[in-house]
Amino acid sequence: MVKLLTTDARKRVLTTAAEEAHRRGDRRIGTDHMLLGLLHEPAAAKLLGVGLDDARRVSSTLDRAALAAVGLDAPTLDAPLPVRSRRRPPFTSGSREVLKRSVDEARAVKSRHIEARHLLLGILSRERPDPAAELLAAMDVDVAGARARLKRPAN
Repeated sequence: MVKLLTTDARKRVLTTAAEEAHRRGDRRIGTDHMLLGLLHEPAAAKLLGVGLDDARRVSSTLDRAALAAVGLDAPTLDAPLPVRSRRRPPFTSGSREVLKRSVDEARAVKSRHIEARHLLLGILSRERPDPAAELLAAMDVDVAGARARLKRPAN
């Protein structure tokens, strides 16, 4: 297996996902926030071939397009919002599914810990119209290739 991140990184990923949700003014941690949280880790960004700033811009563009589709104009989505609370927001149902999938990925390789690479595999398993899947598609990420590289046995 590719050693993408350390076991301790999973805590950082979930913390940064919560920060991304707060930054966007969202009340819950979605799969898109989890993806952005993973992109704080250089190894994940390199594996996917996208940077955090670019992903944030694309995410804002997708959000603006979704709002425009229902007749709302939101020109200031790129401005960080103040953090409302120190408590971690709850997970969306999609994010809970990613966490369950991460457990399955860890079990499949007989790992006793859920590592960030397992979280990334969980994210990469999502399909459109899931927010993370939409974001990956909008950034032209080769999801199948990334999954294959993550699952490849180490030499």
